[in-house]
Amino acid sequence: GAVNKTIAVVAYPRISNLDEFQPLKNIPGVRLVWARTPADCAAADWIILPGSKHTSGDLAWLRVQGLDAAVAAHAAQGRAVLGICGGLQMLGEALIDPHGIDGNAPGLGLLPLVTVFDEDKTVRHTQAQFGRVSGLWAALSGVHVQGYEIHHGQTAQHPAMAAAGNVAQVVLPNGLGWKNTPGNVLGCYLHGLFEDPAV
Repeated sequence: GAVNKTIAVVAYPRISNLDEFQPLKNIPGVRLVWARTPADCAAADWIILPGSKHTSGDLAWLRVQGLDAAVAAHAAQGRAVLGICGGLQMLGEALIDPHGIDGNAPGLGLLPLVTVFDEDKTVRHTQAQFGRVSGLWAALSGVHVQGYEIHHGQTAQHPAMAAAGNVAQVVLPNGLGWKNTPGNVLGCYLHGLFEDPAV
């Protein structure tokens, strides 16, 4: 059948939870690409930054490949970017690691968020409901989701950026999900979204 949407999942060296994207392969008209170079992202409608077993290390790899610029250009054109867990952390301004868990790093700067790595790991099944979502991800508005969280990082609005008027819009409660003002960049902590038929 005809391909009407190409989804590039950035395949970093320490990608986690690869299988959660398999359901996308079963959707008619969707082509799933594992992206390791900027060229792999060039034709994509969506870019997904998945979870990572070592967020700062995979972020460094992303920069060496030139994928940081590819993702930024994609977002600047108003195209869809989704970050899940470690991918959400990468989309923010900074990763701060006071306990030596994952490493400090500047983020991609596509969401005005900051992540601090906590000694305690959050591992839980989570149910939540999307609030009002505007922009490219508007179809998620009001959708009940279930998935799971596995992360040390705790992500929040970057205070200085908020003071300057750059505020991430909350789309899931309790620090689970945000989007940018134009509505094309979305980040959330829930793994398994695409295993949820409602999503």
